[in-house]
Amino acid sequence: MEAVQSPCINICRLNADKICIGCGRTASEVGEWLGASEPRRLAIRRAASARLKDLQTSQRMVSE
Repeated sequence: MEAVQSPCINICRLNADKICIGCGRTASEVGEWLGASEPRRLAIRRAASARLKDLQTSQRMVSE
């Protein structure tokens, strides 16, 4: 299995729900990342991607 890369894009700001607006990870997932197994990292990336998509959709709805 290839190493799972961090989703971090160096926009490290948490919103009110403690979700990074740059990568979509929760604060606890960011802290967990370095010690996480590859399968866990993959799960974090998938969940973060879905959260980020939801955040972007919510922001679009607010600005319309």
